[in-house]
Amino acid sequence: MFRKMRRFRQQLPDEEAIKILENGKTGVLAVNGDDGYPYTVPINYLYRDGKIIIHGAKAGHKYDAMLKSDKVSFCVIDKDEVVPDKVTNYFRSVVAFGRVKIIEDEDLRKEAALAIGRKFSPEEAVQEDMRRSYANVVMYEISIEHLTGKEAIELVAMKAAQDK
Repeated sequence: MFRKMRRFRQQLPDEEAIKILENGKTGVLAVNGDDGYPYTVPINYLYRDGKIIIHGAKAGHKYDAMLKSDKVSFCVIDKDEVVPDKVTNYFRSVVAFGRVKIIEDEDLRKEAALAIGRKFSPEEAVQEDMRRSYANVVMYEISIEHLTGKEAIELVAMKAAQDK
């Protein structure tokens, strides 16, 4: 169903890909947008228990697209270092494919909103934000069906040299 990575030597072990998701702050969500055009949007997220938790407003392009199709892709860039003299980029990233659903259960929805808020902000700010805007927030959960991590071949070579 999902393609194998063409440059398989650059594929990260699953544990490293998951570590990137756990430590990342911002990812790019890709959805099936209007008129068949892909729509991507950067968004803060939380990874836990094998799922990606995101949030959004109760209206808009992202919301409408995810109601139409639950298939999404999510990308997190862990490293992005342009190396001009070598005409390359030392990159490390993760791409997840999965299905998104709205978190309907009120207890789970509130807990998810608090958890993502606490990842980025102090408790007092999270509580204030919850009082101010929680009623207008939709919480989503992406169940990952396929996950790959990849890094620049130069980083692969550097790791191999260190292991010797």
